[in-house]
Amino acid sequence: MIKKSIMLCIAVLAMCTFALAASRTFVGTVSDNNCGLKHAVAGDAATECVKKCVSEHGAKYALVSKGKVYPLEPQDMFADHAGHHVKVTGELKGGTITATNVEMVGESKMK
Repeated sequence: MIKKSIMLCIAVLAMCTFALAASRTFVGTVSDNNCGLKHAVAGDAATECVKKCVSEHGAKYALVSKGKVYPLEPQDMFADHAGHHVKVTGELKGGTITATNVEMVGESKMK
């Protein structure tokens, strides 16, 4: 009975570890897959360009973080964050971030 209890505890701990490892936090600027690194710095110009590329040219939102461009899903989570500096929580799989949460990062936090 003790052996079964120990094995059950180990299995539960392993599952919790895998669940926590799947979710990561990324900090960067919401850009689009057409402009990519061009919008590595957040600002009004980036916001206007990203919104235009997405709405008029069919681009998809992407996150520029540490010199890399990551496609983002679900796309509708990022419409209000175009060209902004954000913190994205989600899973990175196949080079794409599937977000579970996105929040603005204030200017004071960036310094």
